[in-house]
Amino acid sequence: MADSHSPLMSMADIARLARVERPVVSTWRRRYPDFPTPAATGHSKPLFKGAEVVRWLAEKKLGNASAGQIREEMALYSIAAYATQFGPRRLVEIAGSLLCLRQLVGRPLLTESGATSWSELLRKAERMDIEDEFVLRELRGANSSALTLAHLADNLVEAAYAPGNAYEWLLAARSRIGLDELAASLPAPELLRLITEIADLPSRLTKKSRIAIADPYTGAGDLLMALIKQTDQTDGIVAFAAERVEWLARVARRRLLLAGIAEHALDVQVGTDLEEGMADPDLIVTQLPYRPGEVRSVLAALVEVERVSDLLGPGCTAVVIGPADVLVDQLAGTEEAQLRSALLRSGIVEAVVNLSGGMIPYRPGYRAALWVMTRAPLKAARGYVLLCDISAETLSERVRARLAEDILLWRAEGYRRFDGHDPRYGHAVPIAQLDAEFGGALTPPGPPQSQVLARTVTERPALIAEAEGRLDRAALLARQYEETHGRVRGNVVRRIGSLAPLTTVGALIADGRLLKVKGHRIHPRHVQREGHHPVLGPEEVTGATPIGSRKIDRMAFAATYEYAALTEPGDIVYTTSPRFALMVDREGFSVVAFPARVLRVVAEAGRPLTPRVLAALLAVARNTDRSPGSVRAIRIEDLTIPDLDLTDGKRLDALLTDIEVRQRLLCAQENELAEIHNLTVAGFADGTLTITEQ
Repeated sequence: MADSHSPLMSMADIARLARVERPVVSTWRRRYPDFPTPAATGHSKPLFKGAEVVRWLAEKKLGNASAGQIREEMALYSIAAYATQFGPRRLVEIAGSLLCLRQLVGRPLLTESGATSWSELLRKAERMDIEDEFVLRELRGANSSALTLAHLADNLVEAAYAPGNAYEWLLAARSRIGLDELAASLPAPELLRLITEIADLPSRLTKKSRIAIADPYTGAGDLLMALIKQTDQTDGIVAFAAERVEWLARVARRRLLLAGIAEHALDVQVGTDLEEGMADPDLIVTQLPYRPGEVRSVLAALVEVERVSDLLGPGCTAVVIGPADVLVDQLAGTEEAQLRSALLRSGIVEAVVNLSGGMIPYRPGYRAALWVMTRAPLKAARGYVLLCDISAETLSERVRARLAEDILLWRAEGYRRFDGHDPRYGHAVPIAQLDAEFGGALTPPGPPQSQVLARTVTERPALIAEAEGRLDRAALLARQYEETHGRVRGNVVRRIGSLAPLTTVGALIADGRLLKVKGHRIHPRHVQREGHHPVLGPEEVTGATPIGSRKIDRMAFAATYEYAALTEPGDIVYTTSPRFALMVDREGFSVVAFPARVLRVVAEAGRPLTPRVLAALLAVARNTDRSPGSVRAIRIEDLTIPDLDLTDGKRLDALLTDIEVRQRLLCAQENELAEIHNLTVAGFADGTLTITEQ
């Protein structure tokens, strides 16, 4: 990246670039004499040349980002910087055209000295794009000020290794630079991966040497690009599309060319009609144009789906994203219900998927659904539709893989009542049944059969029986404890005489009776579900996260946090943010995550406190709350507690210990009763359980 055209970065920007916390950059600047010097003065904060920062990070191998991640983040930062000067849309049009021109000419746009003029670049564009298919119009509309974008284009290609990768980086910055027109309809990454798995392009390419993919409502070409990224056999792909908005059509056209689709094998029409002379589409992926709910026409959307189905030949597949109130929900209008029923009766609808919420992130209130259509499916699939519902699930990797497998196996096997694949997220429903309901919701009639058979019929009664056995054992332990120790008898009476003197935590620390230990800054990538040491942070101390759900590997802890120490049994872990809370770490050997800290009782000191008594008194200290408008945070040193004498301390500790044991015994019974309740009610809710007479 040329230093003269490198954007300036603040220390917060450098922290994002290196994927570290902001104070780490300050430490680097203080510790390393060769840290880049500020390139700009007269600002409220120091600014550094991005190119110098990238070179320095690569040389020192500092931070948590790989070299490729640093290059990509620096490229996106550069794009965002230029967006302020040129405007988001104009930046994407001109810079994208320059990247496309570089691909067409096959070499850098500017000489090493940067002496190339804008008129020379225009002459190259006129020579390489005579029919103005890709770049000429955008470059003619610019002037010599856009030479800075030629530098950006060359720098992006240098960082991304290819013009196509650089263009994808440019479009990845659409939300960052405020280009809402491109960001508004972009599906979530999880949904894009699901669509590519259902479309199964790599498998199709193994069966046919040439595959035609199409999108009649392509937008910026995101769905087609998601397919193309699944294979490196772009020489076997014909891609054609249509888009009503002309500048978006040109964005998609450039994108396909830079993705490796040959110029003679791609076509993006302006409008709604595909170029039928190109080829018959083997695979269609599309997203119906968004319309607000108050003006959305269910009939018009179904007509658009019908147009897509008409493009399919025998054995060809289409995956359509559309509004759930059109594709899945119950229909109120007769004409709409007739058209949807006709599509179902035609046998072209392979699967219907009711998706999770938030699949179009820019439109969080928009509920989306999928229709998968295949012309002339297997004989075993005719007369049935696979209805799937993941609206109550998060589209995680596991859910996505299972759902895609359900649909692909349904496409390969069809309906096999006794020996076929049992879908994990749906039912194969007869089309005649759906047609009889006429406009009814296209959702599974119940939980998937595999779920019912595997979990409810066989496992749930066994789980209830096991919980009943554990309840009996917990009740027996409680009775045995009471028989041994008797009923709760604290012998608590009113104090006669003077009250116990008050002291503060600060005074106890000064007297050497307590130690205050700092928490450690643990990087999120080191916190896992599996590990050797529990991580105790504000989440665990306040009860927001179960203790033991976050752990750190002992090797990662020892290698990365050289000066950090583990807790000792009996340490009191506390936090003052977001509120004051504390807990006693009975076992020890945990890692305390900042801003949580530790209070440690010094057993060798005179008049030692027990951790249990100290934690109980601190929990009810009167000065642990602060008013909503208070700026000053709570200081643990300021908390006031009674300074109990040795006898009172021992007796209180014994009573608290007895209460804790009894609470654990009762809690064990409560947990088993809750388990029995939840399993039984769930079984009655899905109709798989009943209760027999005693």
